[in-house]
Amino acid sequence: MELIRQPIFLLLMTVSVLFEIFLAVPYYFAFGDEPKLVENSVLAVMLLSGLFGAVLSASASLARELRTGTALAVLSKPVGRAQFFLAKYAGLAVALALLSYINLIGVLLASWMSFDAYGKTDVLALGIFSAGILAAYALAGFSNFFLRRPFVSDAVLALVVMTTFAAFLIFQFTIQKQTVGVVAHVDWRLLPAGILILFALWILAALALACSTRLDTIPTLAVCSAFFLVGLISSYIYWKAGGTLNGGAPWWASTLYTIVPNWQLFWLADALDMGKSTFHWGYVGKAFVYMAAYAGAALAVGVALFEERELS
Repeated sequence: MELIRQPIFLLLMTVSVLFEIFLAVPYYFAFGDEPKLVENSVLAVMLLSGLFGAVLSASASLARELRTGTALAVLSKPVGRAQFFLAKYAGLAVALALLSYINLIGVLLASWMSFDAYGKTDVLALGIFSAGILAAYALAGFSNFFLRRPFVSDAVLALVVMTTFAAFLIFQFTIQKQTVGVVAHVDWRLLPAGILILFALWILAALALACSTRLDTIPTLAVCSAFFLVGLISSYIYWKAGGTLNGGAPWWASTLYTIVPNWQLFWLADALDMGKSTFHWGYVGKAFVYMAAYAGAALAVGVALFEERELS
Protein backbone atom coordinates (compact mmCIF):
# COMPACT_ATOMS: atom_id res chain seq x y z
CA MET A 1 0.00 0.00 0.00
CA GLU A 2 2.91 2.34 0.68
CA LEU A 3 4.29 1.79 -2.81
CA ILE A 4 1.03 2.18 -4.72
CA ARG A 5 0.43 5.45 -2.87
CA GLN A 6 3.47 6.95 -4.60
CA PRO A 7 2.34 9.39 -7.34
CA ILE A 8 5.24 8.26 -9.57
CA PHE A 9 3.87 4.70 -9.49
CA LEU A 10 0.45 5.82 -10.71
CA LEU A 11 2.02 8.05 -13.35
CA LEU A 12 4.28 5.26 -14.61
CA MET A 13 1.39 2.79 -14.75
CA THR A 14 -0.88 5.16 -16.66
CA VAL A 15 1.71 6.45 -19.11
CA SER A 16 3.09 3.00 -19.95
CA VAL A 17 -0.28 1.40 -20.71
CA LEU A 18 -1.45 4.40 -22.74
CA PHE A 19 1.79 4.38 -24.72
CA GLU A 20 1.31 0.68 -25.46
CA ILE A 21 -2.15 1.38 -26.83
CA PHE A 22 -0.80 4.34 -28.80
CA LEU A 23 1.75 2.08 -30.51
CA ALA A 24 -1.13 0.14 -32.10
CA VAL A 25 -2.83 3.27 -33.49
CA PRO A 26 -0.65 4.74 -36.30
CA TYR A 27 0.03 3.35 -39.77
CA TYR A 28 3.52 1.82 -40.06
CA PHE A 29 3.64 0.48 -43.65
CA ALA A 30 5.98 -2.35 -42.59
CA PHE A 31 5.09 -4.64 -45.52
CA GLY A 32 2.76 -6.90 -43.57
CA ASP A 33 4.90 -7.12 -40.41
CA GLU A 34 2.99 -4.41 -38.52
CA PRO A 35 1.58 -6.82 -35.86
CA LYS A 36 5.06 -8.19 -35.14
CA LEU A 37 6.45 -4.66 -34.88
CA VAL A 38 3.71 -3.64 -32.46
CA GLU A 39 4.13 -6.75 -30.31
CA ASN A 40 7.90 -6.26 -30.01
CA SER A 41 7.44 -2.60 -29.16
CA VAL A 42 4.81 -3.09 -26.46
CA LEU A 43 6.83 -5.88 -24.79
CA ALA A 44 9.83 -3.52 -24.73
CA VAL A 45 7.69 -0.81 -23.13
CA MET A 46 6.48 -3.30 -20.52
CA LEU A 47 10.07 -4.27 -19.68
CA LEU A 48 11.46 -0.72 -19.51
CA SER A 49 8.56 0.63 -17.45
CA GLY A 50 9.05 -2.26 -15.03
CA LEU A 51 12.77 -1.45 -14.81
CA PHE A 52 12.04 2.12 -13.75
CA GLY A 53 9.22 0.96 -11.48
CA ALA A 54 11.47 -1.55 -9.72
CA VAL A 55 14.26 0.95 -9.09
CA LEU A 56 12.02 3.84 -8.06
CA SER A 57 9.88 1.64 -5.81
CA ALA A 58 12.92 0.03 -4.16
CA SER A 59 14.42 3.42 -3.44
CA ALA A 60 11.11 4.74 -2.12
CA SER A 61 10.54 1.74 0.14
CA LEU A 62 14.05 1.36 1.58
CA ALA A 63 16.60 4.04 0.71
CA ARG A 64 14.28 6.90 1.68
CA GLU A 65 13.30 5.22 4.95
CA LEU A 66 16.94 4.70 5.81
CA ARG A 67 17.65 8.35 5.04
CA THR A 68 14.70 9.76 6.99
CA GLY A 69 15.04 7.43 9.98
CA THR A 70 11.73 5.60 9.54
CA ALA A 71 13.52 2.25 9.26
CA LEU A 72 15.28 2.88 12.58
CA ALA A 73 11.94 3.54 14.27
CA VAL A 74 10.51 0.27 12.93
CA LEU A 75 13.58 -1.77 13.83
CA SER A 76 13.47 -0.45 17.39
CA LYS A 77 10.44 -2.73 17.76
CA PRO A 78 10.79 -6.53 17.93
CA VAL A 79 11.34 -6.73 14.15
CA GLY A 80 14.49 -8.30 12.76
CA ARG A 81 16.45 -6.70 9.96
CA ALA A 82 16.08 -9.73 7.70
CA GLN A 83 12.32 -9.78 8.28
CA PHE A 84 12.10 -6.07 7.53
CA PHE A 85 14.17 -6.40 4.36
CA LEU A 86 12.31 -9.43 2.99
CA ALA A 87 8.94 -7.87 3.78
CA LYS A 88 9.99 -4.85 1.71
CA TYR A 89 10.79 -7.16 -1.18
CA ALA A 90 7.43 -8.93 -0.85
CA GLY A 91 5.59 -5.63 -1.08
CA LEU A 92 7.75 -4.56 -4.01
CA ALA A 93 7.04 -7.85 -5.84
CA VAL A 94 3.28 -7.40 -5.42
CA ALA A 95 3.44 -3.79 -6.63
CA LEU A 96 5.41 -4.86 -9.71
CA ALA A 97 2.85 -7.61 -10.33
CA LEU A 98 0.12 -4.95 -10.41
CA LEU A 99 2.15 -2.80 -12.79
CA SER A 100 2.86 -5.79 -15.04
CA TYR A 101 -0.81 -6.80 -15.00
CA ILE A 102 -1.91 -3.41 -16.29
CA ASN A 103 0.86 -3.44 -18.90
CA LEU A 104 -0.06 -6.98 -19.96
CA ILE A 105 -3.63 -5.83 -20.60
CA GLY A 106 -2.18 -3.08 -22.79
CA VAL A 107 0.00 -5.64 -24.60
CA LEU A 108 -2.96 -7.93 -25.34
CA LEU A 109 -5.08 -4.98 -26.47
CA ALA A 110 -2.27 -3.78 -28.73
CA SER A 111 -2.13 -7.22 -30.37
CA TRP A 112 -5.89 -6.95 -30.95
CA MET A 113 -5.75 -3.41 -32.32
CA SER A 114 -2.68 -3.83 -34.57
CA PHE A 115 -3.31 -3.74 -38.33
CA ASP A 116 -1.42 -3.63 -41.60
CA ALA A 117 -1.60 -1.15 -44.48
CA TYR A 118 -5.02 -2.51 -45.52
CA GLY A 119 -6.59 -2.17 -42.07
CA LYS A 120 -7.54 0.84 -40.03
CA THR A 121 -7.33 2.14 -36.50
CA ASP A 122 -9.82 0.58 -34.08
CA VAL A 123 -11.38 3.84 -32.93
CA LEU A 124 -14.11 2.09 -30.91
CA ALA A 125 -11.61 0.04 -28.88
CA LEU A 126 -9.48 3.14 -28.35
CA GLY A 127 -12.51 5.04 -27.07
CA ILE A 128 -13.61 2.25 -24.72
CA PHE A 129 -10.17 1.90 -23.18
CA SER A 130 -9.72 5.66 -22.83
CA ALA A 131 -13.12 5.85 -21.14
CA GLY A 132 -12.02 3.14 -18.72
CA ILE A 133 -8.92 5.15 -17.77
CA LEU A 134 -10.98 8.31 -17.26
CA ALA A 135 -13.57 6.40 -15.22
CA ALA A 136 -10.84 5.04 -12.94
CA TYR A 137 -9.51 8.54 -12.25
CA ALA A 138 -13.06 9.83 -11.74
CA LEU A 139 -13.81 7.10 -9.19
CA ALA A 140 -10.59 7.88 -7.34
CA GLY A 141 -11.44 11.58 -7.33
CA PHE A 142 -14.93 10.84 -6.00
CA SER A 143 -13.60 8.66 -3.17
CA ASN A 144 -10.98 11.26 -2.31
CA PHE A 145 -13.40 14.19 -2.22
CA PHE A 146 -16.41 12.58 -0.56
CA LEU A 147 -14.91 9.68 1.42
CA ARG A 148 -11.53 11.27 2.30
CA ARG A 149 -9.63 8.27 0.94
CA PRO A 150 -6.12 8.54 -0.58
CA PHE A 151 -6.41 9.39 -4.25
CA VAL A 152 -3.33 7.60 -5.65
CA SER A 153 -3.93 4.14 -4.18
CA ASP A 154 -7.63 4.26 -5.08
CA ALA A 155 -6.71 5.31 -8.61
CA VAL A 156 -4.31 2.36 -8.95
CA LEU A 157 -6.91 -0.14 -7.76
CA ALA A 158 -9.59 1.46 -9.94
CA LEU A 159 -7.25 1.21 -12.94
CA VAL A 160 -6.88 -2.53 -12.34
CA VAL A 161 -10.66 -2.98 -12.32
CA MET A 162 -11.60 -0.60 -15.11
CA THR A 163 -8.88 -1.66 -17.56
CA THR A 164 -9.88 -5.29 -17.04
CA PHE A 165 -13.53 -4.41 -17.67
CA ALA A 166 -12.66 -2.32 -20.73
CA ALA A 167 -10.55 -5.15 -22.18
CA PHE A 168 -13.43 -7.58 -21.63
CA LEU A 169 -15.84 -5.28 -23.48
CA ILE A 170 -13.41 -4.84 -26.37
CA PHE A 171 -12.67 -8.54 -26.78
CA GLN A 172 -16.29 -9.62 -26.52
CA PHE A 173 -18.28 -6.90 -28.27
CA THR A 174 -16.05 -5.25 -30.89
CA ILE A 175 -14.67 -6.41 -34.22
CA GLN A 176 -11.38 -5.22 -35.67
CA LYS A 177 -10.24 -5.81 -39.26
CA GLN A 178 -6.51 -6.53 -39.10
CA THR A 179 -6.24 -6.73 -42.89
CA VAL A 180 -8.43 -7.48 -45.88
CA GLY A 181 -10.74 -10.35 -44.95
CA VAL A 182 -8.94 -11.09 -41.66
CA VAL A 183 -10.61 -10.37 -38.32
CA ALA A 184 -8.26 -9.39 -35.50
CA HIS A 185 -7.71 -11.72 -32.58
CA VAL A 186 -5.77 -11.62 -29.34
CA ASP A 187 -2.29 -13.11 -29.57
CA TRP A 188 -2.40 -15.21 -26.41
CA ARG A 189 1.24 -16.19 -26.93
CA LEU A 190 1.99 -12.82 -25.36
CA LEU A 191 0.64 -14.08 -22.02
CA PRO A 192 3.63 -16.32 -21.16
CA ALA A 193 5.90 -13.66 -22.66
CA GLY A 194 4.48 -11.11 -20.21
CA ILE A 195 4.84 -13.54 -17.28
CA LEU A 196 8.51 -14.06 -18.14
CA ILE A 197 9.02 -10.29 -18.19
CA LEU A 198 7.50 -10.17 -14.70
CA PHE A 199 10.08 -12.75 -13.58
CA ALA A 200 12.82 -10.52 -14.97
CA LEU A 201 11.39 -7.56 -13.08
CA TRP A 202 11.39 -9.53 -9.83
CA ILE A 203 15.12 -10.17 -10.34
CA LEU A 204 15.66 -6.47 -11.01
CA ALA A 205 13.68 -5.66 -7.86
CA ALA A 206 15.94 -7.88 -5.77
CA LEU A 207 19.03 -6.22 -7.25
CA ALA A 208 17.57 -2.74 -6.74
CA LEU A 209 16.61 -3.47 -3.15
CA ALA A 210 20.09 -4.81 -2.39
CA CYS A 211 21.62 -1.65 -3.89
CA SER A 212 19.20 0.54 -1.93
CA THR A 213 20.74 -0.63 1.34
CA ARG A 214 23.79 1.50 0.53
CA LEU A 215 22.91 3.74 -2.44
CA ASP A 216 20.31 6.40 -3.25
CA THR A 217 17.93 6.46 -6.22
CA ILE A 218 20.21 7.66 -9.03
CA PRO A 219 23.17 5.38 -8.18
CA THR A 220 20.76 2.44 -7.79
CA LEU A 221 19.31 3.18 -11.22
CA ALA A 222 22.82 3.32 -12.69
CA VAL A 223 23.85 -0.02 -11.16
CA CYS A 224 20.64 -1.76 -12.22
CA SER A 225 20.93 -0.33 -15.73
CA ALA A 226 24.48 -1.68 -15.92
CA PHE A 227 23.28 -5.13 -14.83
CA PHE A 228 20.54 -4.92 -17.42
CA LEU A 229 22.77 -3.88 -20.31
CA VAL A 230 25.57 -6.33 -19.51
CA GLY A 231 23.03 -9.13 -18.99
CA LEU A 232 21.71 -8.59 -22.51
CA ILE A 233 25.10 -9.50 -23.99
CA SER A 234 26.47 -11.85 -21.33
CA SER A 235 25.63 -15.00 -23.31
CA TYR A 236 27.21 -13.50 -26.45
CA ILE A 237 30.41 -12.70 -24.54
CA TYR A 238 30.46 -16.20 -23.06
CA TRP A 239 30.12 -17.98 -26.42
CA LYS A 240 32.51 -15.53 -28.11
CA ALA A 241 35.13 -16.32 -25.47
CA GLY A 242 34.98 -20.00 -26.40
CA GLY A 243 32.43 -21.21 -23.88
CA THR A 244 30.29 -24.29 -24.51
CA LEU A 245 27.52 -26.10 -22.68
CA ASN A 246 30.24 -28.04 -20.85
CA GLY A 247 32.34 -25.00 -19.99
CA GLY A 248 35.62 -24.17 -21.66
CA ALA A 249 35.41 -20.38 -21.37
CA PRO A 250 38.04 -18.30 -19.53
CA TRP A 251 37.42 -17.70 -15.85
CA TRP A 252 36.40 -14.08 -16.37
CA ALA A 253 33.77 -15.02 -18.98
CA SER A 254 32.37 -17.82 -16.81
CA THR A 255 32.27 -15.51 -13.78
CA LEU A 256 30.51 -12.76 -15.74
CA TYR A 257 28.02 -15.25 -17.21
CA THR A 258 27.27 -16.60 -13.72
CA ILE A 259 26.99 -13.34 -11.81
CA VAL A 260 25.01 -11.33 -14.36
CA PRO A 261 21.45 -12.54 -15.06
CA ASN A 262 20.79 -13.70 -18.61
CA TRP A 263 17.85 -11.54 -19.66
CA GLN A 264 17.54 -13.36 -22.98
CA LEU A 265 15.93 -16.24 -21.11
CA PHE A 266 12.98 -13.97 -20.31
CA TRP A 267 12.61 -12.37 -23.76
CA LEU A 268 10.35 -14.30 -26.14
CA ALA A 269 9.79 -11.62 -28.78
CA ASP A 270 12.33 -13.25 -31.10
CA ALA A 271 10.61 -16.61 -30.76
CA LEU A 272 7.28 -14.96 -31.57
CA ASP A 273 8.79 -13.43 -34.70
CA MET A 274 9.95 -16.85 -35.88
CA GLY A 275 6.34 -18.02 -35.93
CA LYS A 276 6.28 -20.37 -32.96
CA SER A 277 2.61 -20.69 -32.13
CA THR A 278 2.79 -22.19 -28.64
CA PHE A 279 5.09 -22.23 -25.67
CA HIS A 280 5.36 -25.06 -23.22
CA TRP A 281 4.44 -23.85 -19.77
CA GLY A 282 7.23 -26.10 -18.54
CA TYR A 283 9.66 -23.48 -19.86
CA VAL A 284 7.89 -20.85 -17.78
CA GLY A 285 8.30 -23.14 -14.77
CA LYS A 286 12.04 -23.52 -15.43
CA ALA A 287 12.35 -19.75 -15.80
CA PHE A 288 10.58 -19.36 -12.45
CA VAL A 289 13.15 -21.64 -10.80
CA TYR A 290 15.97 -19.57 -12.34
CA MET A 291 14.30 -16.36 -11.15
CA ALA A 292 13.79 -17.71 -7.63
CA ALA A 293 17.42 -18.86 -7.40
CA TYR A 294 18.89 -15.59 -8.66
CA ALA A 295 16.51 -13.37 -6.69
CA GLY A 296 17.22 -15.45 -3.59
CA ALA A 297 20.97 -14.95 -4.04
CA ALA A 298 20.50 -11.20 -4.55
CA LEU A 299 18.30 -10.97 -1.47
CA ALA A 300 20.86 -12.90 0.57
CA VAL A 301 23.49 -10.34 -0.41
CA GLY A 302 21.03 -7.55 0.39
CA VAL A 303 20.29 -8.97 3.84
CA ALA A 304 24.02 -9.23 4.55
CA LEU A 305 24.55 -5.62 3.47
CA PHE A 306 21.55 -4.46 5.51
CA GLU A 307 22.79 -6.28 8.63
CA GLU A 308 26.06 -4.34 8.42
CA ARG A 309 24.37 -0.98 7.72
CA GLU A 310 24.66 1.64 10.43
CA LEU A 311 21.21 3.16 10.92
CA SER A 312 21.96 5.84 13.47
